[in-house]
Amino acid sequence: MIVRFAELLTPDQVERVHEASLEILEQVGLLVHNEGARALFAQHGCRVAAEMQVVKFPRAVVEDFRTAFPPTFSFRGRDPEHDRVLPDDGPVVVTASSAPNIIDPVTGVERRARSDDIARIAHLINELPGYDVFSISTLADDAPAGQYSLARFYPALKNCLKPVRGNTPSVEELEKVLRLGALVAGGEEAYRERPFVTLHYCPVVSPLTMDVDSTEMTMFAVKEGWPCYGSVVPNAGVSAPLTLMGTLAQCNAEFLALGVLMQMLRPGAPLIYATLPTVADMRTGAYAAGAIETGILHMGCAQMAHYYNVPSGGYMGLTNAKVNDAQSGYETGMSTLAGVLAGADMLNMGGLLDALLAFDFAKAVIDNEIALMLKRVRRGLEFGEENLALDLIAEVGPGGTFIDQRHTLKRMRTTALLPEIADRDTRDQWEAKGALDSQARAMRRVREILTQDNPAVFSPEVDARIRAEFEDLVAGETIPPHGWA
Repeated sequence: MIVRFAELLTPDQVERVHEASLEILEQVGLLVHNEGARALFAQHGCRVAAEMQVVKFPRAVVEDFRTAFPPTFSFRGRDPEHDRVLPDDGPVVVTASSAPNIIDPVTGVERRARSDDIARIAHLINELPGYDVFSISTLADDAPAGQYSLARFYPALKNCLKPVRGNTPSVEELEKVLRLGALVAGGEEAYRERPFVTLHYCPVVSPLTMDVDSTEMTMFAVKEGWPCYGSVVPNAGVSAPLTLMGTLAQCNAEFLALGVLMQMLRPGAPLIYATLPTVADMRTGAYAAGAIETGILHMGCAQMAHYYNVPSGGYMGLTNAKVNDAQSGYETGMSTLAGVLAGADMLNMGGLLDALLAFDFAKAVIDNEIALMLKRVRRGLEFGEENLALDLIAEVGPGGTFIDQRHTLKRMRTTALLPEIADRDTRDQWEAKGALDSQARAMRRVREILTQDNPAVFSPEVDARIRAEFEDLVAGETIPPHGWA
């Protein structure tokens, strides 16, 4: 294990960021559009200028409620084997989510994503060991009227035993998703005991604003005790200062405001210091989610989360690449490695190109391999007398070999990560096998998975009771793409 995480700030500097955040909340405040949230803040000692909808947070209020921040957050799956707890099971790898488009796995052409794509992605993620949580990767352009959320959650849950994370556009849609969960679990009580859907919203809109709808849904979920957390997404140069420290201070203030809201609703409500801090490319104003500054800011956020003793993470494996190329790999790899070295507990990465706009199956497979590498980094050197292997070194002696030792055989699958996509053959061997690049090898793996039976699929009994309640529900089946056997 990594025994000491990378730190970009001294302890005094961390304290100063915290103080700066308190200053922002006390003197500048937040524009809070949600009337219920404003009333809750006022009830607990915040200063509310009703006509301006601005809430200012006295230092004592923030300090009081942040003591209730719990140190862990749990994701639960349909199968308890896939339950994950932050930070103990970190880094927990979550797919990136909510892309409107998909790279068609047969034609390679970008198009609108559908519910059958979500079913196939869920099947894929269920079978890739680097992923711990399926955050629903795309939207569903074919959703029937009134079933925007069901058209996403139903195929996701039907085809994946791992925890599923997603959001809804309204409380009405959220209630349908919760009802779906109860039908899958076999009853409302059973689902409440093991809620395998984690809800995620962005109630704080940078700079320093709380919206109406996402705030409403977050408040509903927290009050009802459903697993839920929010992300903060400042963009330096556009919705935050064009300095990394200014963006960090504002991001931290926004996290504290959201965390305080959650604790006012339900003391001890689990939360994650979840962020997507970016720096705009000021040459064009482009949203540079794949920039290395995103990784640097995540390192700072992880350090602040350690200060508050809360789990941390967020979208740090994104890329601006339009195809699954070298840019896609190095942007995803650099920022996620920075996050892991800094002690981030959760990584939202996997499958998305073009700054969250399109899902690509091959990228999801390659990102799975990156995720496994990151988990190996987190394991570290595994110090111990047995692992020093001094007796073995003495036994083999100068000029000997370790390749035929039982010690080597015992550890050949555990000491080193054995990748499936990265090629380690000689050039002659590689050419003899078809001279495939990583994209082609990844797509071959996609095809292998999607043409096999999916062990996660609902039983006929579960599916029948769901479809009896929700008419005209999408099929949600993992049918292989057209032309695949």
